[in-house]
Amino acid sequence: MGVGAEIGRGGPSVVIAMGDRGVASRVVPDRFGSVWTYAGSLSAVGQLDVRTLIETYRFRALSPMAHLYGLVGLPIGHSVSPAMHNAAFRATSTDAVYLPLPACDADDFMSFARGVGLKGASVTIPFKVALFERVDETDEPSRPIGAINTLQAVDGRWMGLNTDVSGFMRPLRERAVQLRGVRAAILGAGGSARAVAVALARSGAVVSVHARNGARANDVAALASGRVGGWPVPPGSWDVLVNCTPIGMHPHIADTPVSMEALTGRVVYDLVYNPPDTRLLREAARAGCVAIGGLDMLVGQAEEQFHIWTNVRPPAGVMRAAAVKRLAEFVGDEHHVI
Repeated sequence: MGVGAEIGRGGPSVVIAMGDRGVASRVVPDRFGSVWTYAGSLSAVGQLDVRTLIETYRFRALSPMAHLYGLVGLPIGHSVSPAMHNAAFRATSTDAVYLPLPACDADDFMSFARGVGLKGASVTIPFKVALFERVDETDEPSRPIGAINTLQAVDGRWMGLNTDVSGFMRPLRERAVQLRGVRAAILGAGGSARAVAVALARSGAVVSVHARNGARANDVAALASGRVGGWPVPPGSWDVLVNCTPIGMHPHIADTPVSMEALTGRVVYDLVYNPPDTRLLREAARAGCVAIGGLDMLVGQAEEQFHIWTNVRPPAGVMRAAAVKRLAEFVGDEHHVI
């Protein structure tokens, strides 16, 4: 971004970055000192096709003053968050765009965010804890978790927030799943696991944390006054199981964090949403468990993020419909490759 601004001082210029990190330079070229952009079919070098540039990112509808939001994480190439948030901006006639923002590390992202005047961001793996430690202020839900999933720029300061707890609990309440006194096993020890641990403990569950990294598992267990369990999770040790790892996520859709023999509980909740029907969920259903996918949580926390940023509620069903459509396109792409 600094290079583009420097070049632009000498007169009209074109600055376009390659690769997946170049998407922002194509959607909002003026923020990089560029007077021109283009679309193409070579996605491997960061090109966006015409339909995506115009329909998903609303290139022709954005004013020079459009607010910029995005998703920071790595990898994020198959996230449906841009589709969801841009659909909500369209439905509410908001002059804003939401971009994929892969970053090398938290400091790399913060430098970029300040440089382009980012107004807010969703935070995903692996930056939920690192960015919690770099913001100027945090909200009450994020403090015991020690992780955030939402950033908001307010008067030059960065607010860190967490909508994962409310998003996680909504599908359980809708299915009337009782948590008080049940054995709840959490797989993984990242930022999502921290939010899930706090949510389960507040609901009265007896929490165990199962992860390859014992030290991180111990930190997550401490948030819920729980214990560290073995990896992989032993059969017969849980009633409710929550997968907070990326195991089974696209493109590794044949993977699962739990063997069929260990699916001995009542409820399996997989936070992976791409694909929406993971191998873990299919096998859990065959084992007689209530199987809950990650799409409900994804939509719930995203709707709350949108409200935080815009003070407007997206129309009911808009973000879910956009997510479902984008996920179907991923499946179509896979079939095309095959």
